Amino acid sequence: MNINFKEIDKSNYNTCINLKVGDHQKNYVASNAVSLVQAFYEEKLYPIGIYNNEEMVGFILYDYDKELEGWSFSRFMIDINFQNKGYGSKALEKFLEFFHNKYPKENLYTSVEIDNEVAMKLYEKYGFNKKDSFEYKIGNTVYKEFRMLKESW
Repeated sequence: MNINFKEIDKSNYNTCINLKVGDHQKNYVASNAVSLVQAFYEEKLYPIGIYNNEEMVGFILYDYDKELEGWSFSRFMIDINFQNKGYGSKALEKFLEFFHNKYPKENLYTSVEIDNEVAMKLYEKYGFNKKDSFEYKIGNTVYKEFRMLKESW
């Protein structure tokens, strides 16, 4: 396994859009297409592809969140065909190294659906701690999440 990252651009955005999570995970993360549109129109959102060698296996979107006054790891997904093979753990580990090298004095937030125990355990394994819970509504759907923070490196 050789995990690396590449910015999403016109050479790889279609591959990114075609990455999918399992049906049981669709309420946990926005589609990559929605994330890419947001990154195009909103400032300080950075979309990157997760690659194993030259094959895209997942996607990350990180951003500076004005509301939190801090950096946020807002989207993280591994394509259903690559799940349960260690790609998620390795990608998170590599992303945390990448982020810490780029912003050595910054903390990193993320959020996770309250019932997404798999993601919560993964984030906790890598030093994220639950800070608070919050709710928001998009259309008719109410989302309930924990905000988590990585403060120690």
